[in-house]
Amino acid sequence: MTDIYCVRADFGKYTQNFIDGNYVAIGWLSDNDLSDIKHKDELYPIYRKYYPQDTSNVVIGVQVGQISRFLFDIKGGDYVITPAADTNLLYYGIVEPDSYYYVKPNSDPCPFQHRKKVKWEKNPIPRSCFSVPFQNTMRSSLTVFSVNHKSNFFEVIGHKEYIPTEEKNTSFDYYKSVLNRILELDDTEFEILVTHILSALGFEGTQHTGRVGDGGVDATGELDVSGLAKIKLFVQAKRFKLGSRISHNVVKLLRANIPQGGQGAFITTTDFQNKAYEIASEANFPRIGLINGEKLVDILAEHWDDIPVEFKDKLGLKAGLVVS
Repeated sequence: MTDIYCVRADFGKYTQNFIDGNYVAIGWLSDNDLSDIKHKDELYPIYRKYYPQDTSNVVIGVQVGQISRFLFDIKGGDYVITPAADTNLLYYGIVEPDSYYYVKPNSDPCPFQHRKKVKWEKNPIPRSCFSVPFQNTMRSSLTVFSVNHKSNFFEVIGHKEYIPTEEKNTSFDYYKSVLNRILELDDTEFEILVTHILSALGFEGTQHTGRVGDGGVDATGELDVSGLAKIKLFVQAKRFKLGSRISHNVVKLLRANIPQGGQGAFITTTDFQNKAYEIASEANFPRIGLINGEKLVDILAEHWDDIPVEFKDKLGLKAGLVVS
């Protein structure tokens, strides 16, 4: 079975080194060539000697676990992901067989000595192309971790042959059935549902602003992240028939109506053209989060308990978004 792992590059600082050098790397135990290590248990005494200040067995277990995962779990043929410095972008590649090698400290600009050869896809994928559950998986604070929701990953990168047939059929029927219920709402009902979703996500002061001449902004809200940051969001919410794809020009129109300092989101029942994703994350312009139909269903399922009962009754869905 093909597995997927994420290996971070110090918050993207060394991502370009990974890509240009055709490798992925970690930096623990930098003075030790680990080529002859055959088992995770062999790493513990080496780690304790190298980091005598780490006295917690929990901390040691977590760190050794990541080193072991890199050495033994990531195999040839597996996929590896690393976020760019711009965290909206994810690079991915295929690990080559028997590819571990060690480089001496200070031998090149990347300070991570333990490496595995990777055949990278040179063009990164916007994080927003993936489902909400997949994106949540990528929030792990670990440097090396296994990535869940593999079916979504393989679908996005165009390798559906790795998705079991039963998963393809189940995923398609589930999303389609829920989205067809959402499409039964009229335009105003859909826009108001989106404002409730924003509230469920933690946005305060959410307002339905959709009207003639609104410039594409149907809802607004402000997210205060525990006093650390504030985000003013301007949202366009549009129902489109399944199978259609929203063009980059439509996303551009929304961008033109986002005030300075604000961010945007386009929430729809369908999907976006590839160019739309590029426009949404274009540098020096307000960021626009693109939420397609499947992501909308994922968010709705995650926050179903916070949706007003009137909408639950209107949609005819039970907890878990099961069609009643």
